[in-house]
Amino acid sequence: MDATEPVEMLRDASSVAPGPLVYRTHLPVRIWHWINALSIFVMLMSGATIFNAHPRLYWGAYGANFDEPWLVIGRRGQEGFVNLLGLEIPTTGFLGFTENSIRAFPPLVTIPNYYSLAEGRQWHFFFAWVLVISAVLYLLYSILSKHLSRDLALQPHERKFGHLWHDLKQHARLRFPKGEAARAYNPLQKIAYLGVIFGLIPLVVLTGLTMSPMLNAAFPWLLDLFGGRQSARSIHFLCAGGFAAFTVIHLFMVVLAGPINELRSMVTGWYRLPAERMEDRP
Repeated sequence: MDATEPVEMLRDASSVAPGPLVYRTHLPVRIWHWINALSIFVMLMSGATIFNAHPRLYWGAYGANFDEPWLVIGRRGQEGFVNLLGLEIPTTGFLGFTENSIRAFPPLVTIPNYYSLAEGRQWHFFFAWVLVISAVLYLLYSILSKHLSRDLALQPHERKFGHLWHDLKQHARLRFPKGEAARAYNPLQKIAYLGVIFGLIPLVVLTGLTMSPMLNAAFPWLLDLFGGRQSARSIHFLCAGGFAAFTVIHLFMVVLAGPINELRSMVTGWYRLPAERMEDRP
């Protein structure tokens, strides 16, 4: 046995010792996180029910069965397919045709879990208001408490291309911040969260309003802004896809970073800083 091995073993043991508990996530942020998660979850599933009423998307002011769609989720007999910009992809068993459904989206991912456009709209519109009201309150809190400028805004050094590129490469290698660096959001997290708060949420709300004939009469500029009701519906669908992608990536990162520690942070506010390994230290 080499004489240096006991020293190396001690170093390894100390390098993986648990870090301290810190209070990282304040109560208003935690409340909004769970309300937002529930709202998006219900809206995605109820939106799938609404989409099933006419599973085609168009650009422009008009859209009907004889117009040219850019996206179709349909079936031919017992074969499901997705046609995207003329490229047809077989989706039998997943979309268009499943064992228990001939709808574009199967009952497993819809609310309600049977086809009812009226009920789907009730669920969708109710949680749309929940999303809007909670987002406005969260934004007011973030501004007044300086959570936005202190925790979410990119600091000057984080805006540099080299810093962002390094952070991107670290995430691609599944190397997440350790020690004190884990106390704050990293640049990619900040960009993702700001994109949802100031990009996806306003866009999905405005396009949703644009699809309402009653609101078109009150705010006709919405139709001009998005190039017609059908374009607004397409953008709304793409935003929903953005929410779905964000959710999947977010959950994937939570699992990789340590689900128990991450969940504790979002439930109690307390987070255990991951210990720095020897190779992570300067």
